[in-house]
Parts: sequence; structure tokens; C-alpha cells
Amino acid sequence: MRIEIEALAARHPAARAGAAPALQLPSLAVGMGEQLAVIGPSGAGKTTLLQVLACALPPVSGTLHLDGENPWALPRHALQRLRGRLFLAPQVPPLPPRQRVVTAVLAGRLPAMGLAASVRSLFYPSDIPAAHAALERFDLAEKLFERVDRLSGGERQRVGLARALLAPARLWLVDEPLSALDPTRSRQALATLVGQAAERGVTLVATLHQVDMALAHFPRIVGLRDGALAFDLPAAQVTRERLERLYAQHEHELLGAPPAEPPPEPAAAPAAVVMHCR
Repeated sequence: MRIEIEALAARHPAARAGAAPALQLPSLAVGMGEQLAVIGPSGAGKTTLLQVLACALPPVSGTLHLDGENPWALPRHALQRLRGRLFLAPQVPPLPPRQRVVTAVLAGRLPAMGLAASVRSLFYPSDIPAAHAALERFDLAEKLFERVDRLSGGERQRVGLARALLAPARLWLVDEPLSALDPTRSRQALATLVGQAAERGVTLVATLHQVDMALAHFPRIVGLRDGALAFDLPAAQVTRERLERLYAQHEHELLGAPPAEPPPEPAAAPAAVVMHCR
């Protein structure tokens, strides 16, 4: 799927009407089947960008075109069909806690299913081998019939990513997919997403806090800061100096360390006690 943005401004999903835009992009173009990572400090507008691309958040001004279509100029049924070609994986997957993993993964196919088939799939999973294969790519095959509420946070995150492999989408939008994963699982998850997107010709846009992972797995890097485009470069051209400017005053995020806490204030000296002798 092709993405074209021109003079786009958007507010954060939780912002009040009339609030200043959280994102202002002069232009951004992503070719069909391209893969890019969006990096930047907290509050840079990364999640807002994904919400706009997912057609979940209308822009305040400017235009977004997906495969040449302006989503917000389409009739409602056409917009719904377009959304069925998009897959958004939020940082915390919205998985029903009592649902089986196999059902949660197969839910990735719901946009291509009719109402009757969708309801039936909740009780009788229609393609267990496909769900098993998707989970296996994320080293979760043994959790196929486990309940979601018995999984760890990192396992739930990987189940959410496995859904993408069964979705009929042409654009994968992945928000902070590594926040609950250790380095080994992180490399495995990104290698799977990037490899499968390339194999299927799917466009992939992922927001990442782990800058080293972004540089290692994505050919193109977009840097956002304060809602503005700081750079849009091939990964090989993203220098340490650029990263330090992007994360100025947020160096702990670049280093992957918690923010430094201010030193504690010295304790006040105890008040003198006057003793009276009689």
C-alpha cells in the first residue's frame, strides 16, 4: 500500500478539541512494500502518526492518501473496506482475557469474513494449522490453546503480532512491539515482521524506542521530535550526532536507561532543644 502525506496536522487521540496539533508533517511518502521505522523521544507524535495512518484519527488539516484514496472523502462503507486492508498492532494488544490464543490469532482474519463466519469462528476455530504456524514464527506454538490471561505481557505482545500474519492487510502499523520483550525475543520479532512483510509485499511502518533495533532491521528511518519531522533517511545515514540532536534532553531514552532522578535534598538539621534546669 502506498502512503502519501501532504501538510498534515493531527491532534493526539486524547486531546481536547482546539488543542494544538501533536503532529505536523509537511510531506511523507512511503512506497508499496516499503519498510520504515519511526523513532523519537516520548511525546514526539509517533503513536498519533500511526492512528492517522490507520484511519482511526482524522487529520486537523492537510491530506492523507492511501493507494491514491483520501480515506476521509470516502463513503462510510468504502472507508470500512479500506480499514479492512490495514492492520494496527497497538503496544498493548486488546485481547479478551478469557479467550484462547488460537481464537485471538485467527481474529486477524475477521476483516475478510462475513458476520456468520466471524461468530462461528469464536466457538469453532476454522484454521488451527494457520494459527499454529503464525505462533511458531514467534516461538509461541506451545501456547496455541492457552488462555490469554495466563500469558505474560511479552507473550501477549507476540500473540498480537502473530495476528498480522493472518490478516488480509496490505499495510501493517505496529506501535512499540518490543516494549515487553527481552533482546533475543525482540530480534526474533522484528526479523519475523520485516521478513514476512518483504515476502508478502506488505508495507510496514513501526514505531520503536529501541534505536539500535530500528537501525539493525529497517532500511529507512524517520525521526520525529515535538510532532515535527527531524529527518527521513536510509538507516546507514543516521549518525550518532543526528540521534543525539533528536534525543536532546531525552538522552536516557536513546541509551535505554531510566531517566536520571534529581539528587535528594539534604535533610533539615534538627531543631535545638532548650533544657531548663531547676
